Amino acid sequence: MKPLIHHTDPPACVLFDLDGTLLDTAPDLAAALNRLRRERGEPELPFALIRPTVSHGSPGMLKASFGIEAEDAGYAELNQRFLALYQEFIAVETALFPGMAEVLAHLEAQAIPWGIVTNKPGFLTEPLLKALGLWTRAVCVVSGDTLDKRKPDPEPLWYACEQVGVDPGRSLYVGDAERDVQAGNRAGMIALAAAFGYLAVEDRPQEWGAAGVLRQPVDLFNWLGAAALIPATAATVDATTAETGMPPTAPITR
Repeated sequence: MKPLIHHTDPPACVLFDLDGTLLDTAPDLAAALNRLRRERGEPELPFALIRPTVSHGSPGMLKASFGIEAEDAGYAELNQRFLALYQEFIAVETALFPGMAEVLAHLEAQAIPWGIVTNKPGFLTEPLLKALGLWTRAVCVVSGDTLDKRKPDPEPLWYACEQVGVDPGRSLYVGDAERDVQAGNRAGMIALAAAFGYLAVEDRPQEWGAAGVLRQPVDLFNWLGAAALIPATAATVDATTAETGMPPTAPITR
């Protein structure tokens, strides 16, 4: 089937990355990391320093916070303790990003299936989604340990599309990391970069090869078919610009 190049027709399916795309999990992950630092006699880190590392999972967060690599001695024990602290208070401040509830409501109203493909392990993904009432709403959930391969490999995205029964070429994948865009492109999907997620200062999502860059979740309406096109309100634009330093942008054209 011909890939969805023009976004005038609704996609067959929309898949989301989890941390930094569908959910703002950074507050709870940062709290767990700082509890771990206190246990180890280290001072807490400012939230602004932790937030950009969240999309890289515990390896990225522990490397930035403790200077430890996954292959280093002591990493496994430190990682296990960090995840245990996070699991204990996994959904205290975590919530959908502003505007994402409206996006999901529209998808469901239009009978467009949506799901999740994340590198987060299943023992954290499932309780988090259940706590937020999203577990039964998602048509599929592929965690980091569901298969042997993880993003940026396209296999998890192909598996998700197979579970839903849709053509990857007519589906969207949204993520806030370069590996998400790489996985989406390799899977033959329309890959969109979520610039509202956990990007570092040096990240350049417009250079990742994405079909478009979303400055806010409601920018996704531009990709959900002509009937979904809605103008951004001045308040929405102002809020987005204040948060990201960048106004909403149109899809990247090639």
